[in-house]
Amino acid sequence: MTPHNASDDSRWSDLERPPLNAAVLRRGLVREGSLWSEFEVVQLTGSTNSDLVDRAVAGKAGEGAVLVAEEQTAGRGRLDRQWSAPARSGLFFSVLLNPAEVPVARWGWLPLLTGVAVATGLSRAAGVDTALKWPNDLLVTVGGEERKAGGILAERAGEHGVVVGVGINVSLGAGELPVPQAGSLALAGAVSTDRDPLLRAVLRSLEEWYRRWRDAGGDPAVSGLQETYAAGCATLGRVVRAELPGDRALVGEAVAVDGDGRLVIATESGAREAVGAGDIVHLRAA
Repeated sequence: MTPHNASDDSRWSDLERPPLNAAVLRRGLVREGSLWSEFEVVQLTGSTNSDLVDRAVAGKAGEGAVLVAEEQTAGRGRLDRQWSAPARSGLFFSVLLNPAEVPVARWGWLPLLTGVAVATGLSRAAGVDTALKWPNDLLVTVGGEERKAGGILAERAGEHGVVVGVGINVSLGAGELPVPQAGSLALAGAVSTDRDPLLRAVLRSLEEWYRRWRDAGGDPAVSGLQETYAAGCATLGRVVRAELPGDRALVGEAVAVDGDGRLVIATESGAREAVGAGDIVHLRAA
């Protein structure tokens, strides 16, 4: 991980990776009628998710708050995995949502909804074909191989809120990848790695999808979310291994995403099991 230096905060300290233009982004996103109520960029933090959860619980942030970090030292993925990247090399942000109109039982769709929104926004702004690995990884193709370029983590924030965090590798080169299996928009041939329009496109897409889902009472079929997620999900139609809680593993073909957002796996015995939590490994095409 690149060490942080206070002198690096100058907007022109790294011409290849200029800072986000917070003022311009705020003007474009925080406006009358918008979901986004506040927008802040910090230079360095441990985790935007942890920070925003703390603010929400303390009553210091409301729905639509957006917190962006130029660099994270303790970014987290699912299963408490660490997420780190050089300063200003990606988009690392969290948003606070309060889907009061939606039954809590349907809140599990929020990370999947965010995946659809991120993939849609990046397709528009970066010109990169992306796919979703259930439940919340963003995949790009680099050299003919699927690589993870982003991830999503949703956490409860008090009784009424959910903080959704997103991390996307934007300009990382091959020598900067945290693991060989990782990727970035740049390595996938993005037409632009300018993070300002990328972030704006992703947040606007997220607002569109969130409003559609919320207006439908969280119904994934009525809102079109379930169909759209399935269409962009690289896991479906693949033989997978689900590593489940309790050191249990399930191998079979991923055949559907059900109404609760769970991955339905058909085993060789003909049984079908819906998986709501666990780590999914793509084994081969079905």
